[in-house]
Amino acid sequence: MSPATPAPESGGAALELLVHGVGGATPQDMLDDPRTVRVTGDRTAAVYRRAEDTEAEDQPERYGARPIPEAYCWSNLTSGDGTRALWLLLLPFMVANLAHWMRPPAQGRPRLVRLYGVLVRLVALTLTVLLTAAACEVALDLTAWQCAGTAACADTYSWLGFLSPVRDGWWSPPGRRLALAALVPTALVGLLWYLSNRTWSAYEAQRPPTGYDAPVAEPGADTETADRGDGGPGPGGIRPALGRPGFWFGRRLVARLRAAHTAAGFLTVAAALATATARHDATAPGAGAGAVIGPTLQVAVAAFLVLVVLVVCRRGRSERRLDLSVERALVSWLPGASLALLLLTALYAGWSRPGWTSGGALPGNAAFGTLTVVQGGLVVALGVVALLLQRPGRDPRTALRGLGGPAVAMLACALAGVMSGGVAQRVADWLDGPGAAHGGPRIAPPVLLSWQASVIPVLLLLLLAPAALLAVRTVLAGRRLHATVEADYDTSGEGDPVRTGQIASGRARAALTDSAPVLVGVVSGATLLLGAASVAGAWASGNVPGRAFDGAHPAVASLASATQALGSWMIGFGFLLFVTWGRRAYKDASARRTIGILWDVGTFWPRAAHPFAPPCYAERAVPDLTWRMSSWTRSTGGRLVISGHSQGSVLAAAAVWQLPPATRGRVALLTYGSPLERLYGRWFPAYFGPDALRALNRTVSCWSNLYRATDPIGGPVRVPADDGRPAVDAPVLPDPVAYGRTREHPLPEPILGHSDYQADPAFAHRRSALLDQLLPAMPRQRDPHETADQGSSGRSSG
Repeated sequence: MSPATPAPESGGAALELLVHGVGGATPQDMLDDPRTVRVTGDRTAAVYRRAEDTEAEDQPERYGARPIPEAYCWSNLTSGDGTRALWLLLLPFMVANLAHWMRPPAQGRPRLVRLYGVLVRLVALTLTVLLTAAACEVALDLTAWQCAGTAACADTYSWLGFLSPVRDGWWSPPGRRLALAALVPTALVGLLWYLSNRTWSAYEAQRPPTGYDAPVAEPGADTETADRGDGGPGPGGIRPALGRPGFWFGRRLVARLRAAHTAAGFLTVAAALATATARHDATAPGAGAGAVIGPTLQVAVAAFLVLVVLVVCRRGRSERRLDLSVERALVSWLPGASLALLLLTALYAGWSRPGWTSGGALPGNAAFGTLTVVQGGLVVALGVVALLLQRPGRDPRTALRGLGGPAVAMLACALAGVMSGGVAQRVADWLDGPGAAHGGPRIAPPVLLSWQASVIPVLLLLLLAPAALLAVRTVLAGRRLHATVEADYDTSGEGDPVRTGQIASGRARAALTDSAPVLVGVVSGATLLLGAASVAGAWASGNVPGRAFDGAHPAVASLASATQALGSWMIGFGFLLFVTWGRRAYKDASARRTIGILWDVGTFWPRAAHPFAPPCYAERAVPDLTWRMSSWTRSTGGRLVISGHSQGSVLAAAAVWQLPPATRGRVALLTYGSPLERLYGRWFPAYFGPDALRALNRTVSCWSNLYRATDPIGGPVRVPADDGRPAVDAPVLPDPVAYGRTREHPLPEPILGHSDYQADPAFAHRRSALLDQLLPAMPRQRDPHETADQGSSGRSSG
């Protein structure tokens, strides 16, 4: 650590709180010392110091020339053993949750803001229904109805033999087979409920600091629903969204959505059972009471689904205050009543019905087409609302001109469709072998899933064009940067072409990050059009399974069948690759750095749209940092610089927003390799847009940002000088620090890109300058009533 401003004698210690970024870091690496001590926290997230710095506050004379280094390690919140990779299966839910936070800023337009939130929550609800419907398709239709009802298929797979109608066992009737198979999607919904409830308790049930300052009034904002407020700063000193007391504690909404989505899953299974059984009873002679009970159950399921939609639409997030309440009656009654209705439906389906045989596909194949149309309509409506929310002074750097939310919502629907359809298609191909070999009936998924599989190769071909264009543009940009690199290092025309090319290529590749909106827009638009084509193709073929391309020209049908088979195999291979890559990312640090930024961005935001999304680590990390900064400055009266790298800079900024005003005056913010503007500001303009970042600069005592042109993640925050404050961005750091060999650098210096910012001499200089700008230290005062669990002592044991 480099020298800092001497600390005053009376409790004048200065603290540097280091927060690491993506990829994780050990406290030993962060503090550059193998001997570290946990000061406060647990194995999941904790604050560490060097062993020699444990009693630093009692020895101010030793730290007059440097701040006390302290490291906050949060990597265990987003990493773990290989089983954590299964969270990647929840990727569509996470992406839908991201769409909630991508809305444009809309000061003074609460109704449109609320409508935006409602539409995103409805899109998220359709994803739960789609996932459950896909599980029902695999378990009920393909396995229990089609395969178990075909002698050739059931005899081939011994584990299905007891369901075969040939053996005439107790489970052989179609209704009982369906009731038994319904356990699979029911268990899946129950597992999602359990994981959501468990992860909330383990990761997000952390209360932010309270009692330091009074709540800030927010004129025009609804007392319950933050969807009516704005994420950016407003007139009259209205607190930005990330600084609101309840922003990082969404217990009430998550519990409500968890109940609604769990109920929706159970009701989807009940609808599949009731529809199949009621269709038979409506046409079978002598059905008796079944002809009445079936339609009654269907009406009850429909009524409950309407209730679920109303629950999802009724309330958004509560952010103005720390809302500790939970609607326990709703949370327990809605899933419980839906499960009870499912059990009644299973009993109804299990009645003995002589003469009922399974043939063809289960009714309800059109449900997938209906879901796809509903999702497309919701995404289009979301796009219209996003356009209406645009302000005349929209920031030109905003991703996709403010349509990032609708585009990402479309991607969530596409991911869910590909994953669910891919599993159904692969299971159908696997089960279809025996039946096809013996001339039996084909086992096929709904026609729409076959069409969706056939458009995947087309989508990949469409992506080749922008990918090739970006590759060519990167190569050309690297060549054009040769002159700029030599001018920056003042080579005087004696530069090394190889060295110049390496640096120029590094800068050109780093600029690829700014092209992400183009790729997302192309993928989203192509997905919307190809999805519409799939629905049209399925309806044109009459939604008859196994006859997806009937009626088409033989050449077209042959090509379509080939692309469908290729797409099906690509889905299966991609699914396995996806899980394998995710598992490796959680176990291999280098792999994690590759995709870590995308995953950490996705799980940074609270679960506001989908309760089954992976847990939000920031709801643990932000309160941790806020508590630590507040308690240390209150107990010591010293100065503090919170130093965040990469994603750590986002956590640091969010924690500073949560600080009470008196504490902010004693805190400086140092960010480096930060995606605050380059990623968050462009994609989440309502929360990290230009107005919000300028307000953060005015809020914190002082702020400095370091970045490199070779960094693919970090960049400038673009906050200009304001009200006597200097511009936040430091001059761009040279990377490498030396072009060739010099006396100070006798060996070639590496191109660091996103790493090792602290190795640059500018880091220590900027940190010292920030400490110089902080208020002088106050006399150290201790409150005898402060308790250890308030984090009052900087020397609390680990």
